[in-house]
Amino acid sequence: MTEFWLISAPGEKTCQQTWEKLHAATTKNNNLAITSKFNIPDLKVGTLDVLVGLSDELAKLDAFVEGVVKKVAQYMADVLEDSKDKVQENLLANGVDLVTYITRFQWDMAKYPIKQSLKNISEIIAKGVTQIDNDLKSRASAYNNLKGNLQNLERKNAGSLLTRSLAEIVKKDDFVLDSEYLVTLLVVVPKLNHNDWIKQYETLAEMVVPRSSNVLSEDQDSYLCNVTLFRKAVDDFRHKARENKFIVRDFQYNEEEMKADKEEMNRLSTDKKKQFGPLVRWLKVNFSEAFIAWIHVKALRVFVESVLRYGLPVNFQAMLLQPNKKTMKKLREVLYELYKHLDSSAAAIIDAPMDIPGLNLSQQEYYPYVYYKIDCNLLEFKFTLRTDFHPGPVTWRKREQEDEQKLSRISNPESSFDVFCCFLGMWMTSLDGSVTNHS
Repeated sequence: MTEFWLISAPGEKTCQQTWEKLHAATTKNNNLAITSKFNIPDLKVGTLDVLVGLSDELAKLDAFVEGVVKKVAQYMADVLEDSKDKVQENLLANGVDLVTYITRFQWDMAKYPIKQSLKNISEIIAKGVTQIDNDLKSRASAYNNLKGNLQNLERKNAGSLLTRSLAEIVKKDDFVLDSEYLVTLLVVVPKLNHNDWIKQYETLAEMVVPRSSNVLSEDQDSYLCNVTLFRKAVDDFRHKARENKFIVRDFQYNEEEMKADKEEMNRLSTDKKKQFGPLVRWLKVNFSEAFIAWIHVKALRVFVESVLRYGLPVNFQAMLLQPNKKTMKKLREVLYELYKHLDSSAAAIIDAPMDIPGLNLSQQEYYPYVYYKIDCNLLEFKFTLRTDFHPGPVTWRKREQEDEQKLSRISNPESSFDVFCCFLGMWMTSLDGSVTNHS
């Protein structure tokens, strides 16, 4: 997959001229990116106060919807298991691949009527994506429980003879059943000690039935043998067998229990197959819905930010760039030269990044033009379907050590500004932890 840069610049004499100027600078002359227009309809502007508040709300909505998109994509990969190479084929938006959808984006008038206010449209998106998130959690929980129970049963029938279930290995004829005095035990014998077993098993305890041991199964390291003896000699036999590295398994032949376990495994396997198809279809449909909603949120953000930056009447051109990874830095420089006249403060940040202790201002993604990134590398996101987060002791210890270092600087400050920056850095760290805990 790839990433896109969604930007906007104010219209010159016409918006077409703005587009042609960008296209010539980035694609036609330098081949730095693949560019296309990004069509945003005439949305209702509203008041300045609403736009300012909506700008912050849309930033949060953007992060939330992106998270849901990536959750659905990752869970699709988890459900498909052995068919993960086909995951990308199922991650479609409106029936087409993601790159095609983004580059040919058209506003969905039916889902998000442009006669509605910007706030109402954002609320429609938030409500729909929240429902997808909630449904994903419930469906994933049910399917994971089913899958987990099936895996537990399958795990019992796998592994070495020391740990696996023996129900699928033994037969009724391998046991002496319904005897008041005799009982048959199952013993795991290391292959290296099998000759010792043959020589010793009849004498490990009193009242062992001679020649009653047979090899029933084997794995890479061991044999599974049966042996018949009198019930009152069982404890002594177990003890002596353990001393000679022969392990007696706890097993009672019970046809009803074995049949019930087999039926349970068949039931779980059948239920999993029944749920698999509908679940994959649900994931495909709702991934498409969430992804479409996400790109509409990007469009809303570009519109709101462009109006706030460039003013009224609405006159800007939204444009989509698919940058070449090797020339991203050069592309930034070209865009800066094109649009540096729009915001001198942004130019100052780019030209002279600040390095203040406790803050990371040099990494801000602020440019003279409106810019938002669309990252389509969806399957690199790892998640667990949880509604809470508790930082572990390592996380908190690391923060404590950072705070101690900052406090040590305060004890010998070079200036009052150093003290301020240290306290500010600690406050920002604690704020970040608080936000993380409530997210």
